[in-house]
Amino acid sequence: MGKVPTALVATSGLVGGYGVARWTGKRQLGGAVLAVAGAAAAQRWRRQAGGTAAGVLTAAYVAAFAGAHPLAKKVGAWPAVFGVTGAVALASWAVADRRG
Repeated sequence: MGKVPTALVATSGLVGGYGVARWTGKRQLGGAVLAVAGAAAAQRWRRQAGGTAAGVLTAAYVAAFAGAHPLAKKVGAWPAVFGVTGAVALASWAVADRRG
């Protein structure tokens, strides 16, 4: 997993978590995907960029998940998910991935 960019791991959690929840009708299953990918990304962020950066990126990941909900009421579910995911992926790349 060391060669997979952390931006891709975070993206997989946010988009994959929503997709799984939507297509299976099981929010808990989508939450599990979100949590597992988030934990994997956080571990990699810590290793690649340090504890402070990992904390900030993890907070951004959680904020993106939470922020997608009210944003979806304005722009639609998928556009909201893709928008917040893009922001997290860009931050992840800038802080952790571009160094490697």
